[in-house]
Amino acid sequence: MMEYADALIRWLRALAAAPPPMADWQDVPPRRFAGNGCSVDVIVPVYRGYAETLCAIRQVLAARCATPHRLVVIDDASPDARLRRQLDALAGRGLFELLRNEANRGFVATANRGMRLSANDVVLLNADTEVFDGWLDRLRAAAYSSADYATATPLSNAATILSYPIPLRDNRKPPGLSPKQLDRIAAALGAAPIEIPTAIGFCMYVKRAALDHAGLFDEAAFGRGYGEENDFCMRARKLGWRHAAAADTFVWHWSGRSFGGSRKRRIAQAMRTMRRLHPEYAGIIADFIAADPIAPARASLDAARARALATDRLC
Repeated sequence: MMEYADALIRWLRALAAAPPPMADWQDVPPRRFAGNGCSVDVIVPVYRGYAETLCAIRQVLAARCATPHRLVVIDDASPDARLRRQLDALAGRGLFELLRNEANRGFVATANRGMRLSANDVVLLNADTEVFDGWLDRLRAAAYSSADYATATPLSNAATILSYPIPLRDNRKPPGLSPKQLDRIAAALGAAPIEIPTAIGFCMYVKRAALDHAGLFDEAAFGRGYGEENDFCMRARKLGWRHAAAADTFVWHWSGRSFGGSRKRRIAQAMRTMRRLHPEYAGIIADFIAADPIAPARASLDAARARALATDRLC
């Protein structure tokens, strides 16, 4: 068996290099993503990040899931001609549905466009993520584990309250194992969904009933991005909905690449808006962080990861 360090180095180098070549897309069947009969629309807004975006799309297409779903990619008037051409070529093969904004509208408006055109449950998935086999099945199962769950969000290396291995941190370096291996371990552990105060927008499953009840993201209040999912979750919460963490699922997230240097400013502005619209929000989040109900799931994943690393070193 190959040692985990060698596998990890190869994975990191692959991500740092070019996106998947066209030959690597040949095994993806287009019929799998036809709109008829789908119960979930996976919506991926894209703008910059040529390699990350194509890798994210390739991962959605390659991941084996039982849940009937459709991939909808929305090009928010990307300035990258290479990315536009590649998206056109792949969509032309029927791999996904491609929509294109005539002008750059930002993440919030682009996500709303996708959710407005869908009649199904949706997953809002950032274009700097990696998903793996069974991810959508487990995410959907978490969302439907209780009738009053509106959303479900997986664990990730960069997901604030759902970050692993260290919460509230952007864990840039994979903790010993590759993200795919971590997701396999999380799936095998099968941790039950855990109630959380808000979804995290990098990978957010939203039930159609909750979306119809609480409404779309607030474009006027949250502009081009950050904070819109927190506002949605608070509005849904006030209508009786709750939110779940899919603790048996791990999705890799490069985090913040779309906004570049404006990220900190946008976060600060979003938090000011949240304080104005939902003054109780900060206290709810503080109470959740203090209680840390995700801790047992993290501890189980830590122990399983240590066992996997020890076994790998002995092989």
